[in-house]
Amino acid sequence: MLTSMFSHKTPALKFESLNWVASDPLPRDQAQSHRLHEPEYRINTIDPMTGDDIRDATSHPSLADGNLTVYFETEATRQAYLDMPVDHPNLHLPYPASEDDDRGG
Repeated sequence: MLTSMFSHKTPALKFESLNWVASDPLPRDQAQSHRLHEPEYRINTIDPMTGDDIRDATSHPSLADGNLTVYFETEATRQAYLDMPVDHPNLHLPYPASEDDDRGG
């Protein structure tokens, strides 16, 4: 008769239970990850002026603004982007904007 060398232990967690709840989160899971929603660096390879996708971004002009780099198809579209006037609501307010005006969302 063949005997098994493996012991048949019952598992520590029984996932079959309908009301199973993970009660001991790992230290890394106890706080919301900031890196999930706030990337360190972003790259846009779609020309904002023409809407065309740029496959080889290394040979195209670019513009770095903070943690965002935008690539353009030609130097002319890059310059057109730079020459475009800013239309921000704060420029049209009848009173100075304050920190309380922008509540996010």
